[in-house]
Amino acid sequence: MANLLSIGKSGLLAAQVGLATTGHNIANANVAGYSRQSVVQQAGQAQSLGNGFVGSGTEVAQVKRYYDSFLASQVRSAQSTSSSLTAYTAQISQVDNMLADPTAGLSPSLQNFFSGVQDLAANPALSASRQALVSSGESLAARFTSLSARLSDIGNGVNAQIATDVDAINAYSTQIAKLNDAIGIIGSDGNNQPNDLLDQRDLLVTELSKFVKTTVVAGSNNSLTVSIGSGQPLVVGKQSFQLNMTSSPADQIKGTISYASSGNVTVLPDSTFTGGEVGGLLDFRSTVLERTQSSLGRVAISLASAFNAQHKLGVDLSGNPGGDFFTVAKGDVTAGSANVGNPVVAAVVTDPSQLKESDYSMQYDGSDFVVTRLSDGNATKITPDGQASQSQVIDGVTFTITPGTKATEAGDSYTIKPTLNGASGFGVTQAILADRSTIAAAAPLIASATSNGNIGNAKISELGVGSAYLTSSVTLPLTLTYARADPTLPGEFSGFPAGQSVTVTNSAGEATLYAADTAVPYSAGDKISFGGINLALSGTPATGDTFEIKKNVGAVGDSRNAALLAGLQSNTVIGGKETLQDSYAAIVSFVGNKTREVQISSAANASLLEQVTKSQQAVSGVNLDEEAANLLQYQQAYQAAGKAMQIASTLFDVLLTLGR
Repeated sequence: MANLLSIGKSGLLAAQVGLATTGHNIANANVAGYSRQSVVQQAGQAQSLGNGFVGSGTEVAQVKRYYDSFLASQVRSAQSTSSSLTAYTAQISQVDNMLADPTAGLSPSLQNFFSGVQDLAANPALSASRQALVSSGESLAARFTSLSARLSDIGNGVNAQIATDVDAINAYSTQIAKLNDAIGIIGSDGNNQPNDLLDQRDLLVTELSKFVKTTVVAGSNNSLTVSIGSGQPLVVGKQSFQLNMTSSPADQIKGTISYASSGNVTVLPDSTFTGGEVGGLLDFRSTVLERTQSSLGRVAISLASAFNAQHKLGVDLSGNPGGDFFTVAKGDVTAGSANVGNPVVAAVVTDPSQLKESDYSMQYDGSDFVVTRLSDGNATKITPDGQASQSQVIDGVTFTITPGTKATEAGDSYTIKPTLNGASGFGVTQAILADRSTIAAAAPLIASATSNGNIGNAKISELGVGSAYLTSSVTLPLTLTYARADPTLPGEFSGFPAGQSVTVTNSAGEATLYAADTAVPYSAGDKISFGGINLALSGTPATGDTFEIKKNVGAVGDSRNAALLAGLQSNTVIGGKETLQDSYAAIVSFVGNKTREVQISSAANASLLEQVTKSQQAVSGVNLDEEAANLLQYQQAYQAAGKAMQIASTLFDVLLTLGR
C-alpha cells in the first residue's frame, strides 16, 4: 500500500508541476523574449522484489526551455541590419525631401539669380536692374545658408542620437553582466537552469543588437561573452565595458565613439559599427551627410569664385575695376588633438576648375608637410622654406602655412575640408550691398578705328580680357598699325606694348608665340592675345589702317561683362566638367538614388526579420491551443494519480479492519 501511495503521490506532484508550468506559459504568452517551457518526466528507481522489479513512480527530470541558439543568432543579425537601415532611411529621407523640394531646393534660386544677371545685361544703366540683381544674390545666399544650416541641424541630431544610443548600449551591457553573474550562481546545476533569467538575458542581447551589431559566444558557467566590431568585448562574464561619446581628434564638431578598458580609452573607427542604429547613423553621416555638405559647399564656392573672377574683369559705372561680388568661405581646418606645434593652416579654393571632390589630410613628417587627397591617396609635399608664410596650390586649393609660436613636430596632423563651409559662408559682399553702382557690368576696354579713318573694311570683332590683364603692365591707349609691304607675304601688325610677347591663334587652333617688340603677321580669322588682352579682327585691313584700344571710361550703357557673367550659368565652372546646375543635380540624384536604395533594402530586410522571427517563435513561442490541451492532459493525470492514492488509502483501511 505504501508503494502504491508513494507512486500516486509522485504522479500527483509531477502533474502539479506540469499544471504550474503550463499556467506559467499561458501567463507569459505575450511577454517579449519569453521561451516556452515544458516538464520532462522520467521513471523513478525500480525496486527488486525477488521475482521482478516494481516501479516507484515518476519524477520531474527538468523544466525544459525551448530555445534554439542558431535561430536566436539569425534574429539578432536580421534585427541589427533592420535597425541600421531604418535609422539610415529616417535620416536620408530628410535630406532627400529638402534637396528635391521644387520650392525649397537650390535650383529655383540659381535660376532666379541668373535671370537677374540677364536682366542687368539687357538694362545695365537701370538702377532697378542692379537692385534686382543684388536682391536675387541675397536670396541665393539665404538659400545656400538655409540648406547648410538644415544639414548642420541634421548632423547635430545624428550626434545627439548616437550619444543616446551609446548610453543605451552601456545600460544593456551592464544589465547583461549582472544577469551573467546571477545565472552563474543559480544555474550551476546542469539540468536545473533559471529559464526566466536566461530569457531576460537573451532579450537584452536582442535589444542590444538594435543599437549595434554584436557577436555572442557562450562561455563557462552559462555566461555569455558579447563583443562588437573587430572583437572589442562589451560583456565578459560579470564584467561590462563602457563606450563613450567624444569629439573626434580629426574633427572637433563630429562626435566619435571611444572604448574604455583597463583605464585606457581607445577611439574606435566608424567602421567598427557595421550594424544597428549606431552603425546606420554613422554610415549615413559619412556617406551622405558629409558628402552632401561638401558638395553643396563646392557649388557655392565654385559659383562665388567664378563670378568674382569674371566680375573683377569688368568695370562699374565709374569706370573702376570690379571687386568681389560674393564672399568665398575658407576651408575647414582641424588640428589633430595630439599636435605639438601651432602653425596657422588655411585652405582657400582659388581655382574651382581644378577642384576635386575630396577632403585632405596633412601631416608633418619631420621635414615636409605631406598633403594627401583622401579620395585616392594622392600625396603632395610642401617643403618649408623658412618664410614667414608659405603657400602652395593643390587641386585648385591654396594651402597656406604660417609658423606659430610652437615649432611643428613630426606626427602633427590636420584634416582639411576645403568646401565644407562653402554654403554657410556664401553671401553678397558688403561693398556691393552698400553701393549697387559698383556692379561691374561693363567691359574694361573699347576698340575702334582711329579718327583719320581706315581704307580697309577690317574691324575688331572680339575684344576681351583675361585674368592676366589685372596684373599686366600694358599702357593704354594703344594703337595697332597694319602694314603689308610685299603683296606676296602676309601683312603685319605693329604697335604692341613694349616688352610684351604676343600669341596668335589661327582658325585651326594652332598657337604661335612672337617675341616682344616684333611685328606680328596677320591672317583672317587669327586671334591675338597679349598682356591679358584678347582680340580678333574680321574683314581685310589695308596698309596704314590703325586700331585704337583704350579704357572704357563711359561705361554706363555697356553690358558686355554682364553678358559674360550670365554665361557662367551654362559654363563648366566646376572641375572643368560640370555646370552649376549639373553639379547640384548630381547631388540631388545621388541622394535620391541612395534614398531609394536603402528604402528597398530596408523593406527587404524587414521581410527577412519577420521570417526568421516566425521561425524562432515556432520553436520558442507559446501556442495557447497547445497549452490548453496540456492543461487537460495534466488535469487528467492529476485526477488519476489522486485516484491511485485514494485506492491505496482504502486498501490500507481494509488491513486495519482485519487487525481488530
